[in-house]
Amino acid sequence: MAFRVAWGASEPQTFGYFSVAGWQPSTSNQTLAIHSPIDGALVGRIQACTAAEAMAVTEEAAAAWPAWAARPVHERTSILLETARLLSLHRKALADQLVREIAKTPQDAMSEVDRTAEFIAYAAEEGRRYLGSLVPGDAFPGYGRDKLCLATREPYGVVLAISPFNYPLNLSASKIAPALVMGNAVIFKPATQGAIAALMMVELFREAGVPPGVLTAVTGASSEIGDALATAPQVAAISFTGSTAVGEHLAGIARFRELQLEMGGKDAALVLNDAPLECAVDQIAKGAFAYSAQRCTAIKRVMLLPGIASRFLEAFVATVEGLKVGDPRVPGMSIVPLIDDRAADRVWRLIQEAIAQGARPLTGNRREGRLIYPTVLDQVTSKMRVAWEEPFGPVLPILRCRDRDEAIALANRSRYGLQSAVFTDDLEQALYVGRRLEVGTVNINRYDSRGPDHFPFAGVKDSGHGTQGIRYSLEAMSRLKAVVLNLPTGTW
Repeated sequence: MAFRVAWGASEPQTFGYFSVAGWQPSTSNQTLAIHSPIDGALVGRIQACTAAEAMAVTEEAAAAWPAWAARPVHERTSILLETARLLSLHRKALADQLVREIAKTPQDAMSEVDRTAEFIAYAAEEGRRYLGSLVPGDAFPGYGRDKLCLATREPYGVVLAISPFNYPLNLSASKIAPALVMGNAVIFKPATQGAIAALMMVELFREAGVPPGVLTAVTGASSEIGDALATAPQVAAISFTGSTAVGEHLAGIARFRELQLEMGGKDAALVLNDAPLECAVDQIAKGAFAYSAQRCTAIKRVMLLPGIASRFLEAFVATVEGLKVGDPRVPGMSIVPLIDDRAADRVWRLIQEAIAQGARPLTGNRREGRLIYPTVLDQVTSKMRVAWEEPFGPVLPILRCRDRDEAIALANRSRYGLQSAVFTDDLEQALYVGRRLEVGTVNINRYDSRGPDHFPFAGVKDSGHGTQGIRYSLEAMSRLKAVVLNLPTGTW
């Protein structure tokens, strides 16, 4: 049986894990079936790797990275540019896989493929220019005059990259590409749902020329291999995107490993009294409900001021009621099936609990299996779970505030601090509010989003640790090293 990617195969495939020996079946003789969130059809199977196989992969990576780091940067970047070209060549097959596997619309799926190819190419080009710096010592009097520091970036060695289900290509490449550019070897563990699309991308890295052992991929239950990978002595750095609970667990066991954690969010949109109404309605609807809000940067609550509340809600409800709900393969869909039954159950419980406590549904409050209709809840109070928990589904609580400062205070009470949006026609107000929100990014008159990918992307509080964005990720995937030249007096 073949375990490598067969492009254009009409039947569900069984995928191997990827080691120095290539695509391999697990010795566990167990696979994990992946079913489409759309209709439950079998999409394919991945290996349920054992802890021993995970450990073997870490040893392979540790053996492979020194030769990769020793290669000239132009050779490493050329391989990444070829990977980007191959992604574009196979864009339709990859997009079709995303539609089947994680229920993205064809438009969103194609956008993710293109964005991923652009990210890899940009990371490669930026890697050519990331050369370090020269620091003279004469800023300090006396002893520093004849010292010269060569400050360079060096790879950590082995990086563990752990990605989520919702952007299997883009959020995987955002870890893999910068790590490879900087000379690291990467052990890649994708989320189970979305793993097939991610493994297809791994095959393209292989075809582009990434040497054996420099990029490996293991799949399986986190309970079996997750901690083993994260605590392996060969792993020097971990880049993770996923839930705050898992991120906190990784931080607890990582000890002195370098950590880059992208975790949950409860992004607030503050609609001030002078907000541009049409813009606020359009942007919040997109930000709250695109891909059924299965995004860490989705708008997950609205802070609404009295002077605009009635006008905003009237227009907003009409917009949300016009969103199409159903099969993502049908053109124009915004609300698609959630990734699995457990996710749908959790979102539905949050909605029903809030209604029982006095919240008033203005739209939605309807469920068909994994499909939950976009639900806007008015009269939400700070005592309700839906005001504070991240649903990862299409429910949007409205919290009415007396004034601007109460809206800021309520937004900052969250344990999360990823992004926020502020809607106002007054630049002074925008800057005032933006400076006071405890988040990594504030968007003015636009919904929250990650990117463009060369922008800094970071969360505070329980939303994350470390900064991403192409140049910042290159820095995060390397350590600073100083070589000090002690020169004869008067030489420099």
